[in-house]
Amino acid sequence: MMNKYISKLFGILFQSQQTQQIVSVPTQYLPSSPEEWYQHWQELGQSWRTEPEIDTNRQKELTKCRAIVPDIEKGIYPFKGMKLSRADVEWLLATHENGHGPVNWSDENQREREGLDLRGANLCQMDLHGLPLAGLRGGLSGIEWARAPQEQRNMAKLHLESANLADAHLENAYLAGVHLEKANLFRSHLEKADLHTACLEGTFLTEAHLEGASLRGAFCDAATILSRIFLESKECGSAFLSDVRWDNTNLSLVDWTHVKILGDEQEAYQPLTWFGLTKDKDEWLRGYRRAVRANYQLSFALQSEGLNEDMARFAYRRHVLQRKVFWKQHYFGKWSFSMFLALLTGYGYRMWRIIVAYIVIVSFCAIAYFVLGMYYEPHLSFLDAVLISITAFHGRVFSEPFLHPGSPQLWVTAFEAIAGLVIEGVFIAMLTQRFFGK
Repeated sequence: MMNKYISKLFGILFQSQQTQQIVSVPTQYLPSSPEEWYQHWQELGQSWRTEPEIDTNRQKELTKCRAIVPDIEKGIYPFKGMKLSRADVEWLLATHENGHGPVNWSDENQREREGLDLRGANLCQMDLHGLPLAGLRGGLSGIEWARAPQEQRNMAKLHLESANLADAHLENAYLAGVHLEKANLFRSHLEKADLHTACLEGTFLTEAHLEGASLRGAFCDAATILSRIFLESKECGSAFLSDVRWDNTNLSLVDWTHVKILGDEQEAYQPLTWFGLTKDKDEWLRGYRRAVRANYQLSFALQSEGLNEDMARFAYRRHVLQRKVFWKQHYFGKWSFSMFLALLTGYGYRMWRIIVAYIVIVSFCAIAYFVLGMYYEPHLSFLDAVLISITAFHGRVFSEPFLHPGSPQLWVTAFEAIAGLVIEGVFIAMLTQRFFGK
């Protein structure tokens, strides 16, 4: 009996001590003003955060959603249809991948990481400026997009209409088909982002970094602002622009002199496809055709804006790539003619070459007349041989001075007359095409 009371007494003392310990734990201090929250995030090394921490109930709700396994066929995604605030996105970034935090694109070791999966979420009109959203999943990836029907593509699209993404980091983000109408992407980083078929009507892209980004099939309009955007860099390559709907977009705001070749052409030369698969014969041909189309579409759009010098560079690249298509198709006749035009005039965009050809042929034939004149009549001085060569080039020397049948100079004259006829014809045709678009 005594042992029973002693045990009870010790139990009461232990419980009292435990209660005292719990009560004595100080309550964690939480900032109360925006300034205090700013200082708090700075101390934690999360300078991109500006909002107060979301409450526990919201954290539990987002954690539960994040655990949902995506299903493309059924259109199931963790945050599909949810209206997320900036505070929600900040918390999701801070706790991404069990607390590893957002993808830091400047660290090459992190570039293989996947960012937040916000497919199907609603971020319309949200202020997301400066957030580290590299690797964001806002739509289907390339191979997923290629295999999915349109309905599944639409269910995965993130909604960012009128959102503020200024200075945001969206490198390597999957934004295929994403709604970015009237969004603010001022100075945003979209290097290697997938924006194909994205809706960019009215989007503000001033000083945005689009090096290596895919804008294939993207929709632009007259309200889309592309002032001082960056489209090419040594590290990321050039942007992909095939099938972009420019629709009266002001392209004069872009400095096209910094774009040597389009990303579509760079990809055409690579042994792997956009999806990382080894190219077969059809893929090689498809890649070159896509590059031809991209250069043609861009040159046409630039010409309509009166940017003829920029237009000429991409129009020239189009013809060069079309010649490669002829070779891949084994159309050797077309390839030979195309090569002839390239060497002679640069397809009308390197007209100085025809002047070089003119000088070479006239000089070669003048030397021939002079040398042959040493052995056959008429005997010509070198100056007379040059004058004869010039007139023969234009087909006006058959009557004089070579009247004797069988004279070897007649063969030189015939060759020069034919060469002159061909070169003059090509010159007129290329000049007409170059300056009159015919």
